[in-house]
Amino acid sequence: MFTGIIEETGIIREIREGEKSFEVAIELKKCAQGMLVGGSLAVNGCCLTLVKVTKKDNINLYWFDLLKETWIRTNFQYANIGSLVNLERPLRANSELGGHFVTGHIDGLGKVVRWEQSGKDWLLDIEPNGELMKYIVFKGSIAVDGISLTVAAVDEKSFRIWIIPHTLEMTALKERKPGSFVNLEADILGKYVEKFMSARR
Repeated sequence: MFTGIIEETGIIREIREGEKSFEVAIELKKCAQGMLVGGSLAVNGCCLTLVKVTKKDNINLYWFDLLKETWIRTNFQYANIGSLVNLERPLRANSELGGHFVTGHIDGLGKVVRWEQSGKDWLLDIEPNGELMKYIVFKGSIAVDGISLTVAAVDEKSFRIWIIPHTLEMTALKERKPGSFVNLEADILGKYVEKFMSARR
């Protein structure tokens, strides 16, 4: 379980394609503290398991396995060597819940259709697949590449978010542009409500 409060951005250093999965090596800094093989880390909002640590050119590389199903459902398929990724370690029982409950299970991709500065802030419009729109509500929570954000507006096919300078500076959003794809995880509370209401019907 995560909160959507990004601790740092990591750098993808290697990508290897296997028969059934991909291996991705990421350079960590702050999030390397306490990371053990078998532990979890949210990478662009996707909960991944650390499988090994190696060293190259005096840099520790933290390796994660991604099944091809995960690869095609997330924006890892568009990643390159040198790409930034948002990182967050799991929520501890005594930690402050600064964002919202984020599971690290990506619901689908959203396409950036508008990304521009407005005053000191930034305006971000995202078009998700049709199934996801039913979970997106005005003033509700949404995880975008693992970042806990508040929905500022909703129309028929897209939703809007306002990004403050601090969030832009601290996350991989600085690499996004119109046409980019972002990982989306809808608020889990909406999914449970839908399940309960369907059962009652």
